[in-house]
Amino acid sequence: MFRMTTATTTGKVAALRQDGRTFQVVSFRLGAEEYGVDIMIVQEIILLGVVTQVPEVPEYVLGVINLRGNVIPILNLRRRFGMADEPATDATRIMVINLAGRTVGVVVDGVSEVLRLQRDDIAPTPSSLHAAGKDYVQGLARRGERLLILLDMQRLLTATPGAAAPGAGTPSTDQDPR
Repeated sequence: MFRMTTATTTGKVAALRQDGRTFQVVSFRLGAEEYGVDIMIVQEIILLGVVTQVPEVPEYVLGVINLRGNVIPILNLRRRFGMADEPATDATRIMVINLAGRTVGVVVDGVSEVLRLQRDDIAPTPSSLHAAGKDYVQGLARRGERLLILLDMQRLLTATPGAAAPGAGTPSTDQDPR
């Protein structure tokens, strides 16, 4: 199990961010693509275990788990991105993310590594992605021949799939009361 501790990462990342040019991301795989998220939001990475299903949730919500006494929702990023389901492997992990006090787990095909990136390594998000409602893509990082898709997890987790506006995803109030 890969576990990030605030004590060991906070000082290093704060020092890196002071110059404004260098930052760290946790990279992970979904299918053949590689993605990255800010290391500061990754609480820990755990093995995929038993997930308790919850009725009447979006298809990409697998259910919940009990993580040391805390019940957290588990999301399937493959489904969230409209990708086909694949059976879990030994590399499949849950990345536990903490966003402004809200903890959620996201299932990924595998966690690759922690990368230190330079701001100069980042290409802006193509406008066609923003037009398609993909505002959660922050940019594309070039690492030699590799291309890493940097995600804004706050926008990804609050946007309704298929909607162009970030911040959507609030519960619908026009449900049938029966």
